[in-house]
Amino acid sequence: MSSSETPVNISLEEKLANLPTTPGVYQFKGAKGELLYVGKAINLRNRVRQYFQKSHKADKRRRLMIARIADVELIVTDSEVEALILETTLIQKLKPRYNIDMKDDKTFPYIVVTNEPYPRVFATRRVIRDGSKYFGPYSDVKNMHASLKLVRELYRVRSCNYLIDDESIRKKKIKICFDFHIKKCDGPCEGRISHEQYTAMIAEVTQILKGRTTSLVRMLEERMQKASDEMRFEDAGSYRDKIGQLSVYNDRQKVVDIEAVERDLIALAPEGDDACGVVFKIRDGKIIGRQHFYLSGVEGNTESEMLERLISRYYLETDDIPREIFLQVEVESLASLEAWLTEKRQERVHITIPKIGEKAKLMTMCRNNAQFLLEMLKIQKEKRKDAVPLSLSSLQKDLRLPRAPRRIECFDISNFQGSDSVASMVVFTDGRPRKSEYRKFKIRTVEGPDDFASMQEVIERRYARALEEQSELPDLIVVDGGKGQLSSAVEVLERLGLRQRSGAVLLQEPPPRHLPIIGLVKRLEEVFVPEASDPQSVARSSPGLKLLQQVRNEAHRFAITYHRSLRSKRTLQTELDLIGGVGKKRAKSLLEVFGSVQGVKFATREQLSDVVGDVVAQRIQEYFLQDASSGGAGPTPSNAAK
Repeated sequence: MSSSETPVNISLEEKLANLPTTPGVYQFKGAKGELLYVGKAINLRNRVRQYFQKSHKADKRRRLMIARIADVELIVTDSEVEALILETTLIQKLKPRYNIDMKDDKTFPYIVVTNEPYPRVFATRRVIRDGSKYFGPYSDVKNMHASLKLVRELYRVRSCNYLIDDESIRKKKIKICFDFHIKKCDGPCEGRISHEQYTAMIAEVTQILKGRTTSLVRMLEERMQKASDEMRFEDAGSYRDKIGQLSVYNDRQKVVDIEAVERDLIALAPEGDDACGVVFKIRDGKIIGRQHFYLSGVEGNTESEMLERLISRYYLETDDIPREIFLQVEVESLASLEAWLTEKRQERVHITIPKIGEKAKLMTMCRNNAQFLLEMLKIQKEKRKDAVPLSLSSLQKDLRLPRAPRRIECFDISNFQGSDSVASMVVFTDGRPRKSEYRKFKIRTVEGPDDFASMQEVIERRYARALEEQSELPDLIVVDGGKGQLSSAVEVLERLGLRQRSGAVLLQEPPPRHLPIIGLVKRLEEVFVPEASDPQSVARSSPGLKLLQQVRNEAHRFAITYHRSLRSKRTLQTELDLIGGVGKKRAKSLLEVFGSVQGVKFATREQLSDVVGDVVAQRIQEYFLQDASSGGAGPTPSNAAK
């Protein structure tokens, strides 16, 4: 590589010293290249340097971010509007850790008018930017279905998935379907309706979806009168029926504004690290829809910053841009937002902050809705936090436990003919594995295959340390095994003061440190408890027993995996260590070149010599020849595993 092709590493200090004064987007990254934050600026130099000034006031979350910044990347744009759109797109796509996180609108459905010569109209949750028009998102799915039902009752929009264009019509590739005969479609596939007529029909459908029903009714009334004057009474009757259905649809909507304008009301209510934003869509003075969005990671951000994030994300996803937008507070990028939305609508968009009068009352109504929905979110969080899964409540009932076993710790012992004895501990919280808290143990004090003594060692190590560190104790301990393993574990818990001594009178309300413990035998799925000599009867169909089986199987898998890795490592090391002249370094080199002991065994003298020299190569071959002539009695990996 020539010197001109060698990448140049520029330090963060050098980048900060040479920042441009143009608009653009900045990305803060950590030491490992992870994306921390995405922001925009009219002047990149002024904005980015603010973060590193001593006088810059930042909340705790922002200070943590600044402390992690190791690099900054810039994307220069021609205007602040471009920077706003790019920032919103990057945040949505990359989800940086320290940006406000907004719940994805795509969980809500849209109504799409497809970008085709003869468009279709249907509900979707998938937004594809191919020129199609999307209306929504609809948080109230009933409202969406009502709009679709009205469209299908009033207009004969095709429902098939064929690609219909002038060529397919001319070549007669598609035949008219049943919808044409029951008057649900006008048959564009065979040219029964002209492209101009179909396009005019779709324009009226779009008016309904945008909520502009008043102007549509006025237009239909004019057509009805004209058809009547020309004695086209069938057409006049059709217009009359459409007007009647639209009137019924209008009457269901609440009138909140006497001004017949297109207007969105946007407000939010923050509390702690959460916020709820609400968008009321007012068309022809009536509320035609309401969307709400939950934002997290907002602590330390101003209402203006949160509102800007909500606005930019919401209007990035929708094509329904109103003429007016009312906000509860002013946002920093007001001019940029107006310019962007004006360009998107192709008509002037005004953003206003009402202070007094009826418009201010509308904004109060909007914010009250946001506050109400935020309270509902808090209640739901508390319910989820306190809710006990069915498997846990069932297990509590099956085992007569004093409380639901929200934290379960399960132990399993694994060894091979007494060698490489290990143990595993897996943790389940609320019925789900918490792998970050799994632990594995090498058995230190037990010689030979003694599962009882091994279980005692592991239980003592785990809970003596838990008491010393005052860490969280489980609601239920499970040991893989029968009465013997269970008794061994109980003896240790009693010694540590984590259970009442055997023979003591058990109180109806056990003391705080009386840890429930059971043994689970795999062969018959028998459950043993310390107070009974016979296994407990637990229904095979019980969700609690199925959870116990899952926990036990996971502990067994974890123990077996650890044991095999240790045994494999020991077997490989022992095999090569038996050969004179092969130390740890040479053994490592041989395994790196040949991949395994078997690879070393079947390598040629020349191949071995290239790695360890002629003398050691000869010793390796002599060793494996001697091992083969003795019938494979040597400690080869295959024999060790048998």
